[in-house]
Parts: sequence; structure tokens; C-alpha cells
Amino acid sequence: MKKMICIVAALAALNSPGAEKLPQPDQTVVYKTTPQGELKLHFFFPPEYNKDKKTPSIVFFHGGGWQTGGPSQFYRQSRHFADRGMIAVSAEYRLGKKHQTTPVECVQDGKSAVRWLRAHSEEWGIDPDHLAAGGGSAGGHVAAATAMLTEFDDPSVSCRPDALVLFNPVINNGPGGYGHGRVSNVWKDFSPLHNIRKNSPPAIFMLGTKDKLIPVSTGKKFKQLMEESGSSCELILYEGQEHSFFNKAKFEETLQAADRFLTSLGYLPKPPQP
Repeated sequence: MKKMICIVAALAALNSPGAEKLPQPDQTVVYKTTPQGELKLHFFFPPEYNKDKKTPSIVFFHGGGWQTGGPSQFYRQSRHFADRGMIAVSAEYRLGKKHQTTPVECVQDGKSAVRWLRAHSEEWGIDPDHLAAGGGSAGGHVAAATAMLTEFDDPSVSCRPDALVLFNPVINNGPGGYGHGRVSNVWKDFSPLHNIRKNSPPAIFMLGTKDKLIPVSTGKKFKQLMEESGSSCELILYEGQEHSFFNKAKFEETLQAADRFLTSLGYLPKPPQP
């Protein structure tokens, strides 16, 4: 009886008005083989996709505390930006629970993903000078790490993205910051907040005012340090929102904010006027 109730409940959830079928990637490609297994990039292509044309692109990294999660978290955003004319990619990376790895491997894989996309830009029609990175929570950390951290770099191909789209990112891993205990031996090289470089990529930072993991003061400090380094950072605070709000209550608002940001940088065409 309990099994039957669970099945009925699951079916009801799938057929409820709020249920939404996720868009699916157009293609998946292995970008890295690790001792724990292969890692893939999940590609979403624009309607007029042409490999012979250089197209602005963005790669997303999902959240989950470096422990759990998957690339489907950013399928909706990826489909949106692909429909708007970009190549959008949602990346797999090694996770603590699945692969028994540490947060350091997450950064290594994030850098590998950006590096792979740039190294294969001609093959896939990617504009290597308009390659953005984005992510949420721990995935936001991975995205920022590809831009800020100098560890794990291969100088032959740059892993530095050209713009950052950050949804409540884990940006401070110093003492008192998120995850410090897990990276206490490497935090000075691991924390994006403590490694902002001169002329870092322009960033948009979206944060809820009731986020219990990333305080508003951290967002403000990141913006201050970015601007002091000669970089631009747009900080948008969403009143009353908690962690992971960007895929829940404020999905559409944060999506449109990211769209405006990328449009302002020339990654997207201006949307048609109503």
C-alpha cells in the first residue's frame, strides 16, 4: 500500500500545474577523463547554429556544496541563452559523494571545462574572446575560481572566462566563510574573494538578503574589491530571498537580469521591443 501511495504521489507531482519538464541538451561531449570516470559537457545550441561562425558562449556549473547535484540544474537557463543566440553548456565535475573527491577537484575540473571549450573553440564555433562562466552556490564558486585562482592553470590555454554570471556564489572560503573547514589547508589559494586579480572579468552577483550561507556583507565586499581592482561588478540583492532562490521563486527575474548583463557586454542581441 505504501508503495502504491508513493507512486500516486509521484504521478500527481508530475502532472501538477507547477510541474515542468526540463529541456534536454542537444549534445553531450566528454571533456575530461579522470581516475573516477569521464566528465561531460552538455551543449545547448542556438536555432541558427553554425560551426563556421564564432558564437558567444557560456558554461554553467551546478550547485550542491561540492558534494551533490548535476548539470540539469542549469538546463533551463542554458536553453534560454541558446534560444537567444549563444552556445550554452552545463558542465559535469567531480563531486564528494559520487566520486569521493575534495573541493579542489571541483576547481580543477571547472578550469578544465573552460580550457577545453577555448581549446576546441574553432571546432565548435565558439568565440574564444566571448566565453562566459556562470554557476550557483558552490557552482558559482567554481565559475569564479576559473577567473580568480591561479592554481591548477595550464599556461598553454587560458581557463580565464571573459565574464561571470554568479547566482548566490560561495565566494568567501576564508575563516568564517562557507566550507572553510574542508579547505582550511588551501583556502588562501582557493577562496575567490581573496584572489581577485587586476582587471578580472566583469561580473553580475545575485544574492538573497536572507541567505544563511552567503551574507549580504560578502556580496558587498566582493563588489568593493572587484571595483578596487579595476573590474566591474553588478550586485543585485533580492529582498527576503533565501539560498538557491534563483531556481525557485526568482527564476525569471534572475534569468532576465543575467540576460541584460550579457546583452550589455555584447554576448546577446538586444531583445525585440514589444
